[in-house]
Amino acid sequence: MSKRTRTQGPVIRRQGQVQATTTDQRLLAGRGDAGWVHTDPWRIMRIQAEFVEGFGTLAELGPAIGVFGSARTPKNSPVWQAGVEIGRGLAEAGFAAITGGGPGIMEAVNKGAAQAGGVSVGLGIELPFEQSLNKHVTLGINFRYFFARKVMFLKYSKGFVVMPGGFGTFDELFEALTLVQTRKVTSFPIVLYGTSFWGPLLDWVRDQVLGGGYVSEVDLDLVTVTDNVEDVIRAVTAPRPAGSGT
Repeated sequence: MSKRTRTQGPVIRRQGQVQATTTDQRLLAGRGDAGWVHTDPWRIMRIQAEFVEGFGTLAELGPAIGVFGSARTPKNSPVWQAGVEIGRGLAEAGFAAITGGGPGIMEAVNKGAAQAGGVSVGLGIELPFEQSLNKHVTLGINFRYFFARKVMFLKYSKGFVVMPGGFGTFDELFEALTLVQTRKVTSFPIVLYGTSFWGPLLDWVRDQVLGGGYVSEVDLDLVTVTDNVEDVIRAVTAPRPAGSGT
């Protein structure tokens, strides 16, 4: 897609119609005057519309697993291929695969799920550097606001697989961990794929965070770490007690 293209929710802008800032940037921008008093209340309607669209589209999705990972992972990477296998494994287990709908790991997972005949979900987001929904998404929604998109991931996923990635992946991982730790969601498996990638981070958590008394020993049991795709699928699709879930 051209660099002069931006998707804003259901709206596509190209060339001279591309706005200089994103919807989130305008929402969070500080102002020196009181003009926001007259504009922000109207944003509530747009925010409400994103929730309505998301809930309406995903209400009958069925069991699903969210998968996070880098948009920068190249297709010749072993991790990218693992993403394809994870997407395929989820579909074969009867689960939809939910990703951010972009390139890299997200595209790999969507590809695997779609090729296996499963539901391949992409929850896109408006960004300054545009990333459109990849071609393997079979059910996609574009969001303007990160927080609306995050609610959809958490509401409709029964667990998360987190593959190597950057700040966005870390944000999604630690948000999920916080919600499980505080029991805002229950019986919610979180699996980290890639021991060499995640190992140093978990060592730091054990040495510095647990060592400093900032978390409890039991909190370290909230994640499973593996290099085995079959273990990933087994961990997130295993039956859980009735009445539990998000």
